Amino acid sequence: MAEQTVSLLSQHARCEHFMLPPNGWVPNNTRLPVLVWHAAIDPKTADLAGRFEALFAQNGWPPQWRDGVFDYHHFHSTAHEALGIASGDAELILGGPHGRVIAISAGDVLVLPAGTGHCLLTAGRRFQVVGAYPPGQQWDIRREAISEQERIAMEELPFPRSDPVAGEDGPLARHWH
Repeated sequence: MAEQTVSLLSQHARCEHFMLPPNGWVPNNTRLPVLVWHAAIDPKTADLAGRFEALFAQNGWPPQWRDGVFDYHHFHSTAHEALGIASGDAELILGGPHGRVIAISAGDVLVLPAGTGHCLLTAGRRFQVVGAYPPGQQWDIRREAISEQERIAMEELPFPRSDPVAGEDGPLARHWH
């Protein structure tokens, strides 16, 4: 399985990670960093959305939708999320209002731990994303503060068994522990 995963990755794939502190009503995740894969798949690849769906599925993150990113601040308290950028480019703000602005483009992947605020700021034409989640986790859409009990449940969500991009030996295994 690891060989198949590597074969789907671009030779230029690189992953960065960073933490986001709580930000008003957006809890972010105090234990798990955001992972940003740059050029995970070569953007010139035919059927990039299909390639992301195959990559996520083989790494245990079943793809669930193709669409964009909401243009309002929100987070998911009941699921971790992988977003594969299938076409176009955009700027997102992560971490809630006045959070961290990042530029993403076709071929990139965001891995957002539960609680991570995200919002679309700008998007080019044909911006499309593939969304995937770990097995057994059903996403919700939260636009306001959660209770302490909900926050504890969010932070106790099980860790995925593998990185949605690089599999069992990927950065998720090193940074999410």
